[in-house]
Amino acid sequence: MIYSTGNIDSFYQNQTIFHNILAYYINLSKGDTVLKKLFADFKAFIAKGSVIDLAVGVIIGASFKGIVDSLVGDIISPLIGLVANTNFTDLAWQIGGVTLKYGAFITAIINFLLMAIVLFLIIKAITATRGLGSKFKKGDAEAPASPVIKTCPYCISTIAIDATRCPYCTSEVE
Repeated sequence: MIYSTGNIDSFYQNQTIFHNILAYYINLSKGDTVLKKLFADFKAFIAKGSVIDLAVGVIIGASFKGIVDSLVGDIISPLIGLVANTNFTDLAWQIGGVTLKYGAFITAIINFLLMAIVLFLIIKAITATRGLGSKFKKGDAEAPASPVIKTCPYCISTIAIDATRCPYCTSEVE
């Protein structure tokens, strides 16, 4: 494959930009000011609302996963095990020297489906709440549009609202 000099030049230009950025943060001759700048940039990044919201969501999600794991492992799997007359998580195939634990896989699928259902219901509730809140905002209600047509009382034709005479039957209308 033959490369044009433009591609090589842009490659070296990008490499130089990357090198300059890296040198900016790793420059040891500036001492503490580089580290202070790095930590200030990191602090500004962390202080953004979306990053904090994401962190809270991850922590709550991890806690909720523990609840779902307990629900599936301690309640749902034993109930399914009553029907199958076995412990659901202990189901496995022995092939050669390898054990395939398909019961644990099915338990993981049940965990996923429960998490997906719960997340769907939470998002649906949030969406409904947002829609409900927008209905009650003051001053946002649109006035109904004024009519632009009317009906002639004599020939029942549709005419413009500001017409004084019907174009179809030539009757005077109010």
